Amino acid sequence: MPGASAQTKAPKSGPAEPGSAARATAPHRMASPRPLPYHLAAATAVWTSSLAALPNLRSGSILFPPDLGSSNLAKRVEVLRADLAAVPTDAFAEALTRELRGRADRFLVGLETYRTHPYRRDLVDPPTVWEDGASRLLDFGAGADAGVGRSILVVPSLVNRHYVLDLDADSSLMRYLAARGLRPYLIDWGTPGPAEAGFALDDYIVRRLGGALDAVLARSGEAPVLLGYCMGGNLALALAALRPDAFAGLALLATPWDFHVEAASQAQALATAFEPVWPCFEDLGTVPVDLLQSLFAALDPQLVLRKFMAFSALDPASPEAARFVALEDWLNDGVALPTPVARDCILGWYGENRPARGDWTVAGLVIDPNALRLPAMVVVPAQDRIVPPASALALAEALPKAVLRRPALGHIGMIVGRRARRSVWGPLARWIEGL
Repeated sequence: MPGASAQTKAPKSGPAEPGSAARATAPHRMASPRPLPYHLAAATAVWTSSLAALPNLRSGSILFPPDLGSSNLAKRVEVLRADLAAVPTDAFAEALTRELRGRADRFLVGLETYRTHPYRRDLVDPPTVWEDGASRLLDFGAGADAGVGRSILVVPSLVNRHYVLDLDADSSLMRYLAARGLRPYLIDWGTPGPAEAGFALDDYIVRRLGGALDAVLARSGEAPVLLGYCMGGNLALALAALRPDAFAGLALLATPWDFHVEAASQAQALATAFEPVWPCFEDLGTVPVDLLQSLFAALDPQLVLRKFMAFSALDPASPEAARFVALEDWLNDGVALPTPVARDCILGWYGENRPARGDWTVAGLVIDPNALRLPAMVVVPAQDRIVPPASALALAEALPKAVLRRPALGHIGMIVGRRARRSVWGPLARWIEGL
């Protein structure tokens, strides 16, 4: 179902020859975590505030808002205050200082160990079978006989790189599906360039995803399954709504829908904070990666501090250390968003909650999951800290033919964690095979 943008802008390149552009996607090692100044400032704030709060804790002047007065945190503070009453002030302050210095040392050791670690991703990308501008379509079933297994069009987020779905030889959902005899195709959005100047969500959905779908249909001759991860699930849902007859089923992994079901004021504050700076991004053309990374980091400002402290205790030669580095490389290898896309998401989704309100339109069509009659599987990881489970559950409840699965995993763990194969990959493959 072509939209206006698809009618006025033709692709600058068409189908690629099978086997073209085969290469390893190996990110350059960044001064992780990104943006490093943000995380250093957050860590410093935690350490210094601990010392600064000590006098107030002893004097009993720490106050809590009414809704926290009876919380577990308030009770823990009371226990700590009572314990401190029996400890000399100087002795406790000295012990606290030693602990903070130890944590700072462990964090910095972990950071340096990461930066100098020898791991580099060396998986070679499968053949590119279609491309348009910076985007390309990777055929992970290229080694299988033509026509074997159901085709799957896999849509990752626009914010993070595609290869989290093909992280390494042991953690690749794409290669797992291909080994099952299915034929997965993965979109690599690439880095926005001149061809993506001024792109909005409609352009990525109608032109890029629509073009990739046409390539899959031409190669397979049958309706594929459409699979979206995180923000890619929103894009996949929109394409399914635009072209429902083109698909055999829809699978959505950790896909947000109701952006105000939890912490609505926080989501709206995010949109409000961007209002004064949109003119700058309009001139720049994109919203920088480091700013986008800062938004994710704000969800848990101490997460990076905890991660790198734990990493400092690992044997750098261990598989666990290599897995940590692989994931950090991917996390730090984000891409900028075209400014119109960022506006659509930050203002339209987070600020105004348009999807859940029934006010999100693509190519003139309201994206209404209630109207979609495709068989669907919705996976909502119960420990997700990036997409609140309640936000994703709202989408599962809105899809008439949805099968819901709730693994006890996190947002990234559901894709690359040790239990992902058993809890997500296997059930997903069986559902596709049973369509």
